[in-house]
Amino acid sequence: MFKKIQLDYDFTKILEADYTQHTGSCIKHQVHELTDIHEEYGGFPKTYCFENTLIHQLWWDNTQLDFADIEQQLGMEIITVSSILQPPGGIIPLHRDTFFQINKRYPDRTELKVRANIYLEDWKLGQFIQYDNQVSTYWSAGDGFMWDSSVLHLSANAGMQDKYTLQISGFLL
Repeated sequence: MFKKIQLDYDFTKILEADYTQHTGSCIKHQVHELTDIHEEYGGFPKTYCFENTLIHQLWWDNTQLDFADIEQQLGMEIITVSSILQPPGGIIPLHRDTFFQINKRYPDRTELKVRANIYLEDWKLGQFIQYDNQVSTYWSAGDGFMWDSSVLHLSANAGMQDKYTLQISGFLL
C-alpha cells in the first residue's frame, strides 16, 4: 500500500524543538532485523557507520500535538509520532518499516499498519527520499507519503542544510 498525502498543520513547534536531546544511528536495528534485504546485495555494507547514519529523533504525544486533527486529515489511528532531523551527509539506508512499537503494544490487532512520512519544510538542494523505484524531491512542507511494511525506502541528505520529517505510525482507518 502506498499513496501520496498532504498534512495541513503548523509545524513550528516541531521545527523549533531541541533536537540535541537524542542522537543515534538509524541502522541500530536494521543490521539485524532486515537481513533479507541485505542478502540480496551481498550483506550490509560496512561503509554505513554511526557518523553517516546519524539522526536526531524526538517523540511526540497527544498533549504536544493535535492527534485528532492529524488522524482526521490522514485517515489513520495514530499510535506513535516522531520527528527526525537528518543532518547534511546523513543516510538512512534501504529498509522497510517493521512497526516494532505497534506490534509490541498491540500484538493482536490485525488492521493494516501504516506510516505517514511528512516533510516539515520545503525541499532544499540535495535532499531526497526514494521509495521503490521513485525518487522524491521538490516537495513543499506538509507533502508526504503513506505506506505499509511492503514499501522499501531510503533517505539521504546530500545537501548543506538539515532535513526534517515527521513519522506518524498507526492503523489505517
